[in-house]
Amino acid sequence: MAEQAPGRARQERIYSDGVVGIRSRVPTGPDELERRGRRAMSRRADAYVTGGAGGGTTVRANREAFTRREIVPRVLRDVGDRDLSVELFGRTLPAPLLLAPIGALDLVRRGADRAVAAGAAAAGVPMVISNQAGTPTEEIVRAGGGPTWFQLYWSTSDELVDSFLGRAEAAGCEAVVVTLDTTMLGWRPRDLDLGHLPFARGIGIAQYTSDPVFRGLVQERLSRPRSGPAPKVTPQAVRTLLEITRNAPGRFWENLRSPVPRAAVETFLQVYSRPRLSWDDLAGLRARTRLPILVKGVLHPDDARRALDSGADGVIVSNHGGRQVDHAIASLDALPGVVGAVADRAPVLLDSGVRTGADVATAVRLGARAVLLGRPFVHGLALDGARGVAQVIANVVAELDLVCGLAGATTPAGIEIRERGR
Repeated sequence: MAEQAPGRARQERIYSDGVVGIRSRVPTGPDELERRGRRAMSRRADAYVTGGAGGGTTVRANREAFTRREIVPRVLRDVGDRDLSVELFGRTLPAPLLLAPIGALDLVRRGADRAVAAGAAAAGVPMVISNQAGTPTEEIVRAGGGPTWFQLYWSTSDELVDSFLGRAEAAGCEAVVVTLDTTMLGWRPRDLDLGHLPFARGIGIAQYTSDPVFRGLVQERLSRPRSGPAPKVTPQAVRTLLEITRNAPGRFWENLRSPVPRAAVETFLQVYSRPRLSWDDLAGLRARTRLPILVKGVLHPDDARRALDSGADGVIVSNHGGRQVDHAIASLDALPGVVGAVADRAPVLLDSGVRTGADVATAVRLGARAVLLGRPFVHGLALDGARGVAQVIANVVAELDLVCGLAGATTPAGIEIRERGR
């Protein structure tokens, strides 16, 4: 018997559960999913996950770009056999979907990265492991057992960059995603108004504290005389120190007596970003890893062409979920130009603003080989851990399958789309 299509299978599972009184904690609609997911988070977690740059114009633009594209359903086209699969770097995926790298997820749930890996593996889609995870890459890969990619933030230490790349290869990651739009943090009012940067509290720096090169940098810092005035002792400063101690690897009481946890945070804040990163750096990366290299954060066609000329194997069109530059172009609006510039030289993926299966279908129809799903899976994580992540993915894939069939297409690339007003 042929395997049931994901849309019908998911519907039947939900309805059959309903017959016996079982209802998922994870809503199927994007607005209710976001509402409940945000309610399940702390104020700090919600600010970090949901907040955007400046006045939030780019966050809204990402959604409005999808709203302007309208699917034109066609009828009587025999869509009984549909195919959502896509090939990326030698692996066939069941759907054109990956989980985007999102850092500091321990704000949402302890052990979050392991839960996301397990949820992604259960749903059969790759997870892009965040450079700012709360668990080392090796442990995340073991926890999930599914396909993984690794996100790279390019620090000021080339030796540290090489160490991260070597660890990703050894752990079994299948590609590296170099994030280029965060050489410095954007202006994020919700985090700023709370005075809250998770990394300054030891959250989301496990890739660093587990790395031998980084630990060497910490020891170098400790060997130097401390300069500048001593930090002011306040109740909040004490609470922050305790939080850093709790988030550091090792035992709490040993950490509390050690200068290492605090020095690790200080070292991270010093080496984390590299504003002087240039095309010359990217061109030299190809010789430093065997993994396929994708560049994330590209919005201009000329940058896409130059990235491929510099050795990149793929491009991810992204404005970082609207978190870096206010009034930036929507990722979906930038997609056609980048696809045209790249032509058939390399796969183009889309990130930012994706919430539903219809969004995935729209992006693929406009030229994306696959899309990266971000905030929705975090809301699923907040509501029900690994199971919540898997359910969000299953719901998105189910809707994608049904949208294809109802639009008269057997693949997402076959649907017809028009832009409103044109």
